[in-house]
Amino acid sequence: MTMARRAPMGEARRLGRMRRALLAVLATVLLAGCHATTLTSSSNHTALEWTKVVPTGDCHCADGSRFNFWERKADPTRVVFFLNGGNVCWDATTCAMDGGSGRDQSWAFNLAHVDPSNRDGIFDTTREDNPFAGFSYFYVSSCTGDSHLGSAVREYSADLTVDHHGYANGTAAVDYLAANYPDATEVVVIGKTAGSPAAPIYGALIADRLPNAHVIALGTQSGSWPDSAAFGDTVLNTEWGAYRAVPEWARHGVAAAQWSVTDLWIAAGKHDPNLTLARFDFAYDPHATSEFTAWLPNPPDLLAEIDANDAIIAAAGVTVHTYTAAGALHQTFDDGKLYTTTVGGTKLIDWVTALVTGDPPANVHCTECGP
Repeated sequence: MTMARRAPMGEARRLGRMRRALLAVLATVLLAGCHATTLTSSSNHTALEWTKVVPTGDCHCADGSRFNFWERKADPTRVVFFLNGGNVCWDATTCAMDGGSGRDQSWAFNLAHVDPSNRDGIFDTTREDNPFAGFSYFYVSSCTGDSHLGSAVREYSADLTVDHHGYANGTAAVDYLAANYPDATEVVVIGKTAGSPAAPIYGALIADRLPNAHVIALGTQSGSWPDSAAFGDTVLNTEWGAYRAVPEWARHGVAAAQWSVTDLWIAAGKHDPNLTLARFDFAYDPHATSEFTAWLPNPPDLLAEIDANDAIIAAAGVTVHTYTAAGALHQTFDDGKLYTTTVGGTKLIDWVTALVTGDPPANVHCTECGP
């Protein structure tokens, strides 16, 4: 198959949790470098309705189909920017998506099967304990196999060429956010699983565009991605082209052959010391690194990888607020586990609420972490 191509937050808090049910909208909006048409998508929650934003121009999925993201309009001063994960690949085997996991190229390399209206967790805006209930939302899903970071066309075999185009797609959503929410005072970037490594980069990009906003970048369930120069050079640099795509500050003086996942966090934190960085992981989530076993010890100790990565970032002088929960579960922030996960008496939802609405909370780490 050929694949085609910091500012004060008091005013925002006084607004409280706004509950706005939106009517369907048909309109035309302008992106920097792209035009976008909005289409309506229904929601299972009456308090949360989505508008589909369809960029044109240089915005597309790996199979050449149209890229889009979704928007929920509510409080224009408070925004969640959600980077969905899944389906990363970097060679003929991983990009074949042969259906072994129940998914194939038709699922991974376009957005036909993505529906943000069937999500729970932060997307259940009917809950009183959801700190994001009154926020506007962006739902940005990857369809390019590159964690929203790629900028390279790769011919992996005679009949498999993948356009890793995630960085242009994701930054089109950033352009739209900056143009349409200029008065935002709070933006929370949440990266889910394979969308998580990009969270600090997108957080810093948004902070640059909205200098009066307090920006939080929260990565979820990628803490055990290998801090390996070989992984960074092979995947991030050579196959995805991310090293060349991101701004110079994101490389922070590290050569392409040495650039790794922890550098994404270190670079963002050094670029903008006012950016709040945070991470959540289950200690032994087997899905978080299932694709990366070639760059991990055999057998891998996922909790050791998480703790080592945290230590590397801290040693570079960058603060990341962390919550590490016991077990081998997967998915949380678009799942009901957001409200039930507890470590040492601290509920995850309370920790997230403190992160968003108050002073950053103390780090939380399981003591009996086994799967």
